[in-house]
Amino acid sequence: MSDSLLVKFKDTDSPYSVTRKTVKSLAKHLDVSETMLVNIALASFAKEHLPNYEADNAALTDQDIHAIKQAAKPKLPKGKLLRKTSLFEM
Repeated sequence: MSDSLLVKFKDTDSPYSVTRKTVKSLAKHLDVSETMLVNIALASFAKEHLPNYEADNAALTDQDIHAIKQAAKPKLPKGKLLRKTSLFEM
């Protein structure tokens, strides 16, 4: 079973709303139904604004940091250090 959503359109197009005329025109231009157009628009908006991962506020453990350093080690540049800078004061 699908959920339904009532959409109320505005009288004018703006950065945050569209008119029913715009929806009809865009649906016709893309050769999709109005329902499909709304789903496409919402899917695009979600992809742009929602993270692709679950929120994780836990701190890294010493074991996590060690594993990251070990995984990064072979990819780090080799040779003489010419200059060292930091974004953070140490």
